[in-house]
Amino acid sequence: MPVRVAIAEDDVLLRAGLSQLITIADGLEMVGAAADLPSIVELVEAERPDLVITDVRMPPTSTDEGIQLATRLRRDHPAIGVIVLSQYHEPAYALALLGDGVEGRGYLLKERVAHVRELTEAVHRVADGGSVIDPAVVATLVRTHGATRTALDVLSPRETEVLAEMAQGKNNLAIARTLHLTERAVEKHANQIFGKLGLATEPDINRRVRAVLMFLDHRK
Repeated sequence: MPVRVAIAEDDVLLRAGLSQLITIADGLEMVGAAADLPSIVELVEAERPDLVITDVRMPPTSTDEGIQLATRLRRDHPAIGVIVLSQYHEPAYALALLGDGVEGRGYLLKERVAHVRELTEAVHRVADGGSVIDPAVVATLVRTHGATRTALDVLSPRETEVLAEMAQGKNNLAIARTLHLTERAVEKHANQIFGKLGLATEPDINRRVRAVLMFLDHRK
């Protein structure tokens, strides 16, 4: 069954482009598009899509309507996934989006939507209950927060290095290449990190995201 997608975007050209991308992408189905928060809420109630792709800012106030929508859907329709799009590196919005749970939530920069494969993979992952955070947003948080001592000092220096690489959106293979380790060694370090942070029983995608959020939050 295709993933049924609704779009909320006030920019006419971007809304049309997103709609076209969803229409031609394998395994996705467009169910409708809206230009503001009240309209997307009405569309969701009528069509019950599997996932909503929404701008972080749209009418009526053009502030944080995308986050408001995600919060509302978490409460009223928890099975509906949400991917929030932003034009800028705004990590505060990403943290707000994921604050009530990472399951079925994604935060991407708008520049990603031009890449059909990336967008399609993100939609399927989030619709399946996973999470996606744009690596550029994560990297911004890592760069802007200092390296003061934190509760994460329970981690060894090597484990902290591995977690910092995770925070830049890298998978185990990429981390291994950066730190000149074997992939198996990275996996071992990752499991030790999850255990020390009390995340050993979380699903793999969720615990990686939660560990990264802990890393970033303690470096504010």
